[in-house]
Amino acid sequence: MQPTVLLNISFNFEFYPLLIVALVAWLIPMLLSLLKLQKLPTVIAEILAGYLIGKFIIAQIPDPHIQSLDFLALSGFMFLMFLSGVEIDVNQILISFPKKKLNMGRFLSNPLLVGFAFFVLSLFLSYGSAHLLDMIIPINNKWYFALIMVTTSVGIILPVLKNRNELNSRYGQMIITAAAIADILSIILFSFTAFIIKHGFQPQLFLILGLFFLFYLFYRIGERLTQKTLFKRLTYQLSHAASQIQIRGTLLLIILFVVLAQFIGKEIMLLGAFLAGLLLSTFMNKSRSILLLKLDGMGYGFFIPIFFIMVGVHFDDSALSQMDSSPWLFLLGLLVVLYAIKLVPGFLWQRIFGFRKAFAGGILMASRLSLIIAASKIGLDFGIISPGINASFVLMAVITCILSPLLYNLISPMEMLKTDKVIIVGGSSSGVLLARRLKMHGKNAIIVENNKNRYLEILSKGLHAHYGSGFDRQTFYKLNLQPHNYVVLITESELKNTRISMMLKDEFQHPKIISKSSSSIIEKHLQRMQVEYLDVTRLMATTIESLILRPSTYHTLVESFENYHVEEITITNERMGGRQIKEIPFHKDGELILVRRGPKANIPHGDTYLHIHDIVTVMGTEAALQDFREKFKSSLAR
Repeated sequence: MQPTVLLNISFNFEFYPLLIVALVAWLIPMLLSLLKLQKLPTVIAEILAGYLIGKFIIAQIPDPHIQSLDFLALSGFMFLMFLSGVEIDVNQILISFPKKKLNMGRFLSNPLLVGFAFFVLSLFLSYGSAHLLDMIIPINNKWYFALIMVTTSVGIILPVLKNRNELNSRYGQMIITAAAIADILSIILFSFTAFIIKHGFQPQLFLILGLFFLFYLFYRIGERLTQKTLFKRLTYQLSHAASQIQIRGTLLLIILFVVLAQFIGKEIMLLGAFLAGLLLSTFMNKSRSILLLKLDGMGYGFFIPIFFIMVGVHFDDSALSQMDSSPWLFLLGLLVVLYAIKLVPGFLWQRIFGFRKAFAGGILMASRLSLIIAASKIGLDFGIISPGINASFVLMAVITCILSPLLYNLISPMEMLKTDKVIIVGGSSSGVLLARRLKMHGKNAIIVENNKNRYLEILSKGLHAHYGSGFDRQTFYKLNLQPHNYVVLITESELKNTRISMMLKDEFQHPKIISKSSSSIIEKHLQRMQVEYLDVTRLMATTIESLILRPSTYHTLVESFENYHVEEITITNERMGGRQIKEIPFHKDGELILVRRGPKANIPHGDTYLHIHDIVTVMGTEAALQDFREKFKSSLAR
């Protein structure tokens, strides 16, 4: 029977398997939310669900109809590696390069150097542990086995730190930099090792270095293109509606690097997709840009769930029973080793952060997910590791990425009430949006809400909330209100906001209160109490005016608030006193926009001289702001 053909498109494909996988991918987040299991990583539920449908449903479907799912799963795998590269903040790594002569103190406080030492020590311990585990189960290639164990998971570590508002702290940057270095070096070593195992030391090996040359070449080309007015205008005009030129360009970049890697050898595809993500990361101002939101939607909305579900479908639990000796002894030994090789190097952080935080950091670094599954699958395909060991590593991925975040939060509990925080009274959509935006900028926010259902809904969104009333003074005692904490009053009633302001002024003499007003009567009350307020009527009129007179500027500012931050810095570094702005090499993604000296504020130019105690207003990416802080506030400035 000839397949049905319409417009040269064959309809001889079975979509039933894809329907099952799509249904599972849709159901899992819904069920986790309904069962209050949001802390369980979605990918773990996807692997478990994939295992079940593989046993009872997909096993009955002929293999030819599963091939299209395997192709989509491979595409999801490449997309996952690409997004892993995008997650890495290249600028943060670059600014960590030592600027002065090293001593032990500077070495231990440098995230890049400590991260590299962490990886080397982990690799050394991993290789030694592979020899110990070989006494339980024979291991064919101990070096490759060690590389699998040394992996970590930025995808697990990043959300944990971000949820605790530790990502931009010194401690958080130490952990995330170490995880990023582990990802980069692991993937590079995997690629070279897999190629050598399959082909030996062939001249083709140098083609892998060619990938890095292409990475640099595309970086230089991208640097020039992004400065061209025509290119910027075209990408902006074509980035919406049917064109989606940025998405098309990103997909072209991924496929280009994957195809070039595939030309060298299929074992290099992992590195190609990762380098494509790393390349895009160098041009990303921040990891939550509009483009990345769309890429996250494509990846985590479609391709990546298929990959993890198919990992579960192909999981062979019978392989564990085929091991030469007790699989449970090997699994226990493997779990202990996976934690030990991260815990021991974690004590590099002890001198700066203390024993408890160093121990907690090592526990969090022990979480594994996509890389350990990927490396194990490649090893299985090449016959480097047995099906039983591959099944063991998949199980360890499931266990560590559930256990590590739980242990981390247990060992290093959040001291939310003792930190700098913003208290938002009112859990309306405005309050939730404000809390989310503050969280993105690394600020702690607690929403006070007296509606039980709304309080629970706020908690389910991963935000901090306190169940209580803004009129109750005990609420602010429980939240440990400090004079430097902002209190933002955005309940549904302006009269309520005014009364809470009066209570905070009378009972606490609190100086930092922000409220809102849409009437002159409320404004007078707030002015009398010296409360900062937003004039809602004027704010709306100004916004509409901007939309009419300056629509492009308005949309650019609104869409880029997540990419750029504005910060005021007081110059305390004596080396900056008396220097002209043109003499100072600022970060490429930052701009000095205002200099305030006493009551006077001036727009700076190249010949402007800076003085000690000047207050400078700067704008830029997080990496650029960190560069400004180091130059203006520390003695590390050049």
